[in-house]
Amino acid sequence: MGRIELTSSQHRILTVLINRYQAADSPIPAKEIAAEIDREPRTVRNQMSSLNDLGLVEGIPGPSGGYRPTNAAFDILDRENIDDPETVVLARDFDRVDAIVDEISFPNVHHPTTCRARIRFQQSVQEFDEGDAIAIGAMPNSELLLAGEIEAIETTRNQIILNVVRVEA
Repeated sequence: MGRIELTSSQHRILTVLINRYQAADSPIPAKEIAAEIDREPRTVRNQMSSLNDLGLVEGIPGPSGGYRPTNAAFDILDRENIDDPETVVLARDFDRVDAIVDEISFPNVHHPTTCRARIRFQQSVQEFDEGDAIAIGAMPNSELLLAGEIEAIETTRNQIILNVVRVEA
């Protein structure tokens, strides 16, 4: 199969579907996705038809039906379908939040005064705001602690860019 190029709308819908599906482990109705992305359920169903044709979602009929992402959907978004993911401790404005971090990368550690981290989560990052101070620590298999201020939020990729002020390992 060739490379699939998604529109920004398809990418966003697929991201929300995977986020909600991983949290619920059951089919997600179009109206739930529509509410999160501020679109009409009919619009979401139309996009789901296209995503189904691409082999990225499956429609589940019935009263408790909805949509379920396929393995190809996880692949195209570079996500892992983990059955029992580990959570990390994340504190935002001194409130603890349990989060599942997919990946942390440091795109520019070569400069001593401007270190940034790109942090990708397995759930929506819509509750965060630019400027929020956060700390992430107690990661599985490491003793890494990051603290800083959110510089940018990429909601369609479940990522934040953190201006790092403290790193401990």
